[in-house]
Amino acid sequence: MFVFLFYFLHFRFIVYYLKYRPQTLTDLDNSHVREKIQHLLQSKDIPHALLFVGQKGMGKTSTARIVAKALNCLQNAFAGVGKSYEPCNECENCVAITKGYSPDVIEQDAASNRGIDEVRKLIKEVGFAPMTSKRRIYIIDEAHMITSDAFNALLKTLEEPPEHVVFILATTNEEKLPRTIISRCVRIPFGRAEKKDILHMLARIAKEEKIKLPDEVAELIAQSSDYAFRDAAKLFEELVVQNKLTIDEAKQYIGIHGRKSLLEVMGKEDMQTCMQWIEDFTANGGNVRYEMESMLQSLKNQLLLKSNISTDEKDLGFTQKDIVFLMKELHDALEMLRIAPIPAIPLEIVVAEFYNNANR
Repeated sequence: MFVFLFYFLHFRFIVYYLKYRPQTLTDLDNSHVREKIQHLLQSKDIPHALLFVGQKGMGKTSTARIVAKALNCLQNAFAGVGKSYEPCNECENCVAITKGYSPDVIEQDAASNRGIDEVRKLIKEVGFAPMTSKRRIYIIDEAHMITSDAFNALLKTLEEPPEHVVFILATTNEEKLPRTIISRCVRIPFGRAEKKDILHMLARIAKEEKIKLPDEVAELIAQSSDYAFRDAAKLFEELVVQNKLTIDEAKQYIGIHGRKSLLEVMGKEDMQTCMQWIEDFTANGGNVRYEMESMLQSLKNQLLLKSNISTDEKDLGFTQKDIVFLMKELHDALEMLRIAPIPAIPLEIVVAEFYNNANR
């Protein structure tokens, strides 16, 4: 019985994210990515290699599949039908790509296909003409996992592939990719999702599911999901399954994420309280990198606020000197994070420097 319940809940927790996965350019909740992909598809020369960069749950793989459908759709501008570059999602090619059985759209997880033998096999296949489509699309997820020797073997093919081939590399760790590979790709950054985009996605799901989602709960979900679409959808579904859709119930369920942000604490509390916040955050599985990136984005908005530029960020009470000081410290801390034996240490140093530096 307990095993059944576990699998039932696990299945329910992933339904929203899969069920409402974007299928067209218009469906893409990330407005910045949507605009860039639209401009890219409308250009005369489609790049032979794209690099999607961003944290988990930002829609990199979903976007790659939409691009693959758009390029191979039989009922859009690429097929000489109409002026729209959107995939129709009804033709044979679109359906095959959506359902994952298109012979011309090859998805590989570099975490398990990272060696030179796998890459040599891929290079050999690249020369084959498409079977049912106009282009062969290779989607390589977690591309940073590919070995150095394999990247060297791939380099020439990536630089001068056959005209019918498009590579889409996706990664959460761009710094691990060789510069030679990055330079041969058109880079599309999947930055932290903006709050309005997360709220748009949640409203879309709530409408389809006929669920009344209070605004304050939607705001809490966005804040508690590392501003990642996948995590926000999963968290929303957990709250629905657990019937925790009032703000008090949601805060209690989410726990540490429902508290004030670290920046809010730093603006009002002492150093000991901040250090305890970090301790609780990491003990509850918080991701330090995402937290620091989120803090940098918030500080950028604070700086705009202090410069009288409109932003939806509330004033946290920092001076301009405080903001600039923290941005510099967090930038250095992100670099330090690569070699830190304990992820929380760079963030704790930022907090300590903030309280101990008398010249800020």
